[in-house]
Amino acid sequence: MRIHAEVNGEAREFETKGSESLLFVLADQLGLPGAKGACEQGECGSCSVMLDGRLVCSCLVMAVDVDGSEIVTVEGLGRSGLHPVQKALVDSGAVQCGFCTPGFVVAAAALLDENPVPSSDEIREALSGNICRCTGYGAILRGLDSLAGNR
Repeated sequence: MRIHAEVNGEAREFETKGSESLLFVLADQLGLPGAKGACEQGECGSCSVMLDGRLVCSCLVMAVDVDGSEIVTVEGLGRSGLHPVQKALVDSGAVQCGFCTPGFVVAAAALLDENPVPSSDEIREALSGNICRCTGYGAILRGLDSLAGNR
């Protein structure tokens, strides 16, 4: 089946057999490896992307279901330099191994699009679907708090 979608602002098309996840298609067919496959069950957030303005785990979305959709990946957020979320995480030292970072970046960017000045609690809630095994979350939260103007 041929699928047409807008990916990071660009019209793209790809073939799918119907059993492939959006995560698989993004990485293997469209050359966008930012979303990471980890749990493949929607539990870790490493594969987060924006689909028609909603934050989703791309491992849980069937590729056939994105026909006509708009998809934004972590690569699409930083097209003209670092996205402010990326810069805040780098500045706060929140990118140790980097595996989970794309998911955190997309989730935080989605939050800030909806709520430009979130509270610390709102940031924690928005990131609750993402797991990091390296940083202990402190640096991530400090970086995003500073971006949101929280002390």
